[in-house]
Amino acid sequence: MFEDDEKVRIAIRNGRIVITALQLQTKIRERLKRLKEKLDRGEKLAVTSLFHGGGVLDRAIHSGLLRAGVGSFVQVGVELEAEYLNASLRNNPDIWQADSIAICSDIRDVSLEGNIPQCEILTGGVPCTGASKAGRVKNDLEFAEEHDSAGTLFFDYLAWVKANNPAIVVLENVPEYQNTASMAVIRSVLRSLGYVLNEEVLDGSDFGALENRKRMVMIAHTPGLGDLFSFENLKTHKVREASINDILEPVPLDSTRWKPYAYLTEKAIKDKAAGKNFGLQRLTGNEDGCGTIGRHYFKGRSTEPFLIHPENPDLFRLFTRLEHGRVKTIPAVLTEGVSETSAHEIMGQSVVYEQFDSIGEEIGSSLFRTDIELLVSRDLLNPNVTDHVVELDIPKSLSPVPMMPPPIAAVGSTQQMLL
Repeated sequence: MFEDDEKVRIAIRNGRIVITALQLQTKIRERLKRLKEKLDRGEKLAVTSLFHGGGVLDRAIHSGLLRAGVGSFVQVGVELEAEYLNASLRNNPDIWQADSIAICSDIRDVSLEGNIPQCEILTGGVPCTGASKAGRVKNDLEFAEEHDSAGTLFFDYLAWVKANNPAIVVLENVPEYQNTASMAVIRSVLRSLGYVLNEEVLDGSDFGALENRKRMVMIAHTPGLGDLFSFENLKTHKVREASINDILEPVPLDSTRWKPYAYLTEKAIKDKAAGKNFGLQRLTGNEDGCGTIGRHYFKGRSTEPFLIHPENPDLFRLFTRLEHGRVKTIPAVLTEGVSETSAHEIMGQSVVYEQFDSIGEEIGSSLFRTDIELLVSRDLLNPNVTDHVVELDIPKSLSPVPMMPPPIAAVGSTQQMLL
């Protein structure tokens, strides 16, 4: 009965030994069984989306999965900013259903007690405010976990993974996050929960984006499912434009969008004198790409891209909402109906769409390359087996001396049990 278990629990009581599978093994079988049954019935896979934002990542994962023949929907979405969440609910009808649960709240305020919906995929990017270079410098942080609002959110992320018991976990963040204590804990806890980890730093420019946006991506699979997933299998479905000029809108030369931004020029001079490596991104449009555009792009920050006025080199402008979406390959529909400031925020803290579309496709394809039935313990699929327990009565001749020892619970390998 326990041939697929690496460890079992053995409880020794007066006259009886009770052997059960560890909760970890049971949860692994449960999520594999749930995934297999949904794929067999052609049902959509349930997704828990943490730090949902405007739903860019989840829309991309959904699109990629669908290309591989796997349907999905957001069963639970959690987002702090109401405007972002409302934008996703309005502009993302493909990923929300009538029974989806949209939670507008700080993730730390959501109770995980009671009957928590189980899911097949959990997605999310733990906020990187304390891990990014700009965030560390701005907030004068010695380490990422020191950030007041974002430093401990990895703890809540892991609590959701444990409660939802997904078969697949998708995590994204800035490359610097790889070397944080938070990421070390995430790796350790996910392995202890029975996941196999695949981790890589991907560049958005390799997936047709004009923005050279690098992101750390981790895919955690239940053992057996991840064996055939590979970042090397990711496909590119979009041809990158030759230059930034190819995605620009026709903005009049006398538009109020063109501004001198004199304070940034002064700041650049001071930063250079202080030895700070913060250079201005002043673009003509002939460039074949640009640097990363962050959440607060609309504030006009020194390190993010500006376009130079074609006739007056002392005037500059920011990308428009549509232009920003195009350099990130994000569909324009996802930021419709929100202010331009909020649109830049949604996209600036999001991902390169085509990159995660490709990741979703590879996840879906790897599921069909895996024989999930062989991974699920046969006894769990047998309706006659109601629990994973063996009880052994001890003959009186072998019972201990007539004193009542306290119950003992031990965890040992199946090899040790057989010996």
